[in-house]
Amino acid sequence: MSACADILNRWIDATPWMPRIHDHADVERFYVETVFVERTVVVAERDDRVAGFMALSSNHYVTALYVDDACRGIGVGSDLLKTAKSLSASELNLWTFEANGKAQRFYERQGFSAVRRTDGDNEESLPDILYHWRGAEGRP
Repeated sequence: MSACADILNRWIDATPWMPRIHDHADVERFYVETVFVERTVVVAERDDRVAGFMALSSNHYVTALYVDDACRGIGVGSDLLKTAKSLSASELNLWTFEANGKAQRFYERQGFSAVRRTDGDNEESLPDILYHWRGAEGRP
């Protein structure tokens, strides 16, 4: 569990536009007490270490998808989203920050479409984008 929080904490620390809202210990506590308790969490491993993780809520939202920097670009994120699509075959939703162009391009390649934008209606106060994917089971 702490490996997942470590991946997120390293991403926050390495991302200049991302404000640090919670200290490292608070992020780890949130993952232990909330994320791993209330959501389906899928962990991807490569070479016997955590390469990335994805959290899926019961209402079809991917609430977290983070890949360790050393494992980006080798299919870890795609594999995690493929698993999310199999767990929620009708639809998926997720938010990403407007400043995260790489994530936007990744989700669009995975079949997601932007459906809503905000000016920062989140705890980071950063503009963000809601993405939606409709699976075969969700199509009329």
